[in-house]
Amino acid sequence: MAEKHAITRDPEIQGGTPVFSGTRVPVAVMLDYLADGQPLESFLEQYPSVSRKKALQAFEEVKGLLVTA
Repeated sequence: MAEKHAITRDPEIQGGTPVFSGTRVPVAVMLDYLADGQPLESFLEQYPSVSRKKALQAFEEVKGLLVTA
């Protein structure tokens, strides 16, 4: 069954830090990679439990929180 959201928060996982659903990888790690000028591929290579599809879905979820219609 596919996850509805790419990002989840659960107090039992990483103390409630937003993580990629189905993993313990904080979304902030991906944002740090990008802020440091590293390509998304570098992040995905280091964190194989996060698929490219899930990373792009997370971008869309974050964008939805930041951009108003």
